[in-house]
Amino acid sequence: MRVLIYKRTHSGDPDDSGRFGVHGCMGRVREWHFEAVIGIGGIGQEPASRGIDRKIMWIGIGPVEVDVDDNDNRILAFEHFYLRDEKGRLLRDIAPRLAKRLFKQFGPRTLLVDANDEVESILKLARNAPASPALVKYAVQSTRYKCSPKTKRC
Repeated sequence: MRVLIYKRTHSGDPDDSGRFGVHGCMGRVREWHFEAVIGIGGIGQEPASRGIDRKIMWIGIGPVEVDVDDNDNRILAFEHFYLRDEKGRLLRDIAPRLAKRLFKQFGPRTLLVDANDEVESILKLARNAPASPALVKYAVQSTRYKCSPKTKRC
């Protein structure tokens, strides 16, 4: 399973309905091929002031395209959506090697990895989570990479 892992500075994207990209976050990165996303609070003054630094903020498994943004990048919802924001668990408590890799000086902002034991430990938090509310609201069938209603692009 390919998993996108990225560091965040703020909450709000994905929104409470589980739409990732609704406020433009991670633009073209949302076009990459992945089966799950893990959003981790970054390091620095901004994430620390918001109480999200180094925390597992959200997890999405089974992306489904529900719309596109103004730049024609996919907006995704998920078959399993786990949102914790500032209430999330510290990454180092579940995946210490991944935490060390992400939080070292000049560590990457984004990773696209094949799931390993640590990544699977994180994904386990969301395996039984319900679908993004957006999937129900927009009556989108749970089919990965569904064609966009606006552009008919698949």
